[in-house]
Amino acid sequence: MKRVLCLTLALVSFIPAVLRAQEPAAPQGELKTVMEKASYVIGRKFGTDIKTGLPNVDAKALLKGVTDALEGKESELTDEQIQATMAEFQKVMVAEQQKMANADKKKGADFLAENAKKPNVKTTKSGLQYIVEKEGTGASPKPTDDVVCHYKGELIDGTVFDSSYDRGEPARFPVNRVIPGWTEALQLMKAGGKWKLFIPSDLAYGENGSPGAIPPNSVLVFDIELLEVLPAAADK
Repeated sequence: MKRVLCLTLALVSFIPAVLRAQEPAAPQGELKTVMEKASYVIGRKFGTDIKTGLPNVDAKALLKGVTDALEGKESELTDEQIQATMAEFQKVMVAEQQKMANADKKKGADFLAENAKKPNVKTTKSGLQYIVEKEGTGASPKPTDDVVCHYKGELIDGTVFDSSYDRGEPARFPVNRVIPGWTEALQLMKAGGKWKLFIPSDLAYGENGSPGAIPPNSVLVFDIELLEVLPAAADK
């Protein structure tokens, strides 16, 4: 929500300057000048980001607020009403986020329960689940070692949130500086191995999630190749 509000403030301060510089408005549906097209692009981006952060926003009221501000009209709400409204809005948003987080937690628990029934899935005491797709033959890393890995991370709905494959190069990092599910799995693997991990939210990003990428209480699915085990970078 903070991201949406910051975006709103930024656009409200920027759009008036754009509008002052543009030529008379073209008929609806016609975008001829650079400023008309740019204004449309800005509006689309604004609307897309608002819809992402606030899917239930009232479009008519939102447009009225933007239009009134751009045209210099008086606000229909007093300062006191604005403060009271935003305080109540904050409560609504917190409640909605908690509701979504609880739903995601149940969805994740159900997914792991079903996944554990598959014959090739192994489950550790912590609740970490994994499939060994290829056994390694090298050394297993210690918590203080660095590892070089190729990986792809997904949510259980298949949404990819990170991938070293997409970046075209593996990543190097300390074993004890990643999420607990990774730290546990890496120490069970051997260099050259390839595993698929199913990491419960409490072994990943928990109730906070990772803003903009991973919702709260998300179970994470990783394809991971342990390419190399190295001494910690500091030891070099």
